[in-house]
Amino acid sequence: MAKFQLALLIHAHQPVGNFDDVIERAYQHSYLPFVETLARHPSIHMGLHYSGVLLEWLERAHPEYFELLRTLVKRGQIEIVGGGFYEPILVVIPSEDCFEQITRLADYIEKHFGRRPKGAWLAERVWEPQLPSSLAAAGVEYTLVDDNHFLGAGFELDQLFGYFTAEDQCRSVKVLPGLKALRYLIPFRGAEETSQFLRRAAGEHSGSFAAMGDDMEKFGVWPGTYDHCYRDHWLENFFTDLERNSDWLETSTPIDAVSSHGSLGRADLPTASYSEMMEWSLPTLARNRYHALTVEFGNRPAELPFLRGGIWRNFFSKYCESNLLHKKMQHVSAKVRRLEQISRPNKSFRAVREEAKTLVLRSQCNDAYWHGVFGGLYSPHLRTALWRSLVQAESSADSLAHRGRRYATVESIDFNADSRDEIYFCSDRYAALLSPDDGATISALDCRQSNAALINSLCRRPESYHAALKNLSAKKASDVQSIHEQTRTKEAGLERFLHYDRWPQNAFRLKLFGRAKNYEDCTTVRLEENFGLAGGRYRPTDVTATKATFVAEESNDWPAEKTFSFSALPQGFQIICDVILQRTAPGAASMFVGIELVINFLAPSAPDRYFETHGQRYPLRWGASTPASELRMVDEWQGVSVTLDAPNAQDFWVTPIESVSESEEGFERIYQGSQIMAVWPIELAPGARWTGRLGLKVEQVAQEKKTE
Repeated sequence: MAKFQLALLIHAHQPVGNFDDVIERAYQHSYLPFVETLARHPSIHMGLHYSGVLLEWLERAHPEYFELLRTLVKRGQIEIVGGGFYEPILVVIPSEDCFEQITRLADYIEKHFGRRPKGAWLAERVWEPQLPSSLAAAGVEYTLVDDNHFLGAGFELDQLFGYFTAEDQCRSVKVLPGLKALRYLIPFRGAEETSQFLRRAAGEHSGSFAAMGDDMEKFGVWPGTYDHCYRDHWLENFFTDLERNSDWLETSTPIDAVSSHGSLGRADLPTASYSEMMEWSLPTLARNRYHALTVEFGNRPAELPFLRGGIWRNFFSKYCESNLLHKKMQHVSAKVRRLEQISRPNKSFRAVREEAKTLVLRSQCNDAYWHGVFGGLYSPHLRTALWRSLVQAESSADSLAHRGRRYATVESIDFNADSRDEIYFCSDRYAALLSPDDGATISALDCRQSNAALINSLCRRPESYHAALKNLSAKKASDVQSIHEQTRTKEAGLERFLHYDRWPQNAFRLKLFGRAKNYEDCTTVRLEENFGLAGGRYRPTDVTATKATFVAEESNDWPAEKTFSFSALPQGFQIICDVILQRTAPGAASMFVGIELVINFLAPSAPDRYFETHGQRYPLRWGASTPASELRMVDEWQGVSVTLDAPNAQDFWVTPIESVSESEEGFERIYQGSQIMAVWPIELAPGARWTGRLGLKVEQVAQEKKTE
């Protein structure tokens, strides 16, 4: 009688832009000891998946690890599984890029390990019904998703021992259901509990197999798991226990499990991911209600699969910053693809074009597009890595299209895909995306000479887990737990930073507020500024490639006009925002006017990132009301400086933007850039007008050697 099989697919990935020391720690605590332990048990077989970006790091930093993997491949103990090279969410990138991502990783694996992969790991197990045709076109024979996907389609749990066939447009792919029960058993319960689960399954599904796919990082990187898995020998004991049951149980690579069994039939799966991801993607209020329902239905497991959260694409509507990054990626990808239509034999042209294509693929790495316990949207260094790739790729594409000449262009385009046009200014020095319907503010600003995205901030918004900060227990769990069951904090008193913004963190927002307000009200988001002027719709009246004027349409008693002027400088560029504000209501008004900028240079305590004013330097986390004069921010790491000039302003109010978010290690405070508002006190009689100006000068500076 055929033995029951366990097909494990263990996945390892590090985001584009992650710090070397973080990856090295993951290597020492997880990647290396996991494979070393596996090598001591040659009868244990499984699939291993490494994202291309991690493989490149391993090849550079630890080539000896490749030799260990090659040994395991040669003796048939492991199968190296493919996927998207830079770990994208395949369903939200252009189809041409999807094909390129999969084939690049397959080529890399074949080159280094001698065998072309037949399977593909799906980043975050995000599935949509059209995927089979995309996967099959790229040569993928099978993939793995969660049992959650199948249960949501109406399958019963006891049907999910084996694989199914999914089809789209007459192209098919084999789909393995990864069992959630195994994900929560391994490695958080005793090895014998997993054996008991498998023995019951073998009795009920003789000759079949059970599959599980999960992160290698849970074996050593997640809190408490290094001691649990290696010092306390959980992984060694687990493999030994599997070997002890070899009379009825055998481990298998996914491709061997698929090859030795027939399909259980057709599966038409809904749009889905793992259940935690589908909860994280919901808007905060909906997430709170959904979570309460899951608790209420906790004792009705048969019905829980029909209580479904959101879909992965929800992150684009939940977080405008994610949507902006995604649409920038799509915009730049299309520009780079258009270069394929330009037929030139010039080798340098082709080299630049290929580099731009690679940069676009890098920018599709999924981590910075979403947020949950995992996900990197709240991590500025991960967002920055993707933005830098896109700034460089777009600059290269535009330079090739303009044959290296100086240029300045402007277009009206629904950049964000929200049915409202933005104004996109580009030149060989900068790219600026201006949103007329959001207060005529600039939501993205690129310095092309330094490949720096200058704004790249994040709005502070309510998250469902913020309520837990006030009731956080200091008691630590005595047993190792799944990361989804833990509550930790990296700093006491984080609740004092829970301030929520009224607007996206854009540049050149006009704020009109009462004279009773002060700097402290600014830091705690209590200015209660005029809504129409700050975030209302502005109508463009005169737009050229280097100048644009906008008139406020929702400002009631305060007609306003904003004019932006763009110009090149020897070492950069300059943007000047001129504001005209009138008073039409009866009676004089005594108010403050502020023009606000947002700049994010990432590292609030690094000595190579700082403010300069009045002959003094301050770290980026500096906050103060300082007399207005020339204020400068410097980022020697990216090689760029920003100088602000606000003629006749009274003060600059400088406020660090600090979010509170959830991560693998617990709640943490993260610097998301600085709000810098030039402030003028004004007295306006009916019919009077006020004019103000804020200038932004961006220049290259001496660049520190990068360590990324």
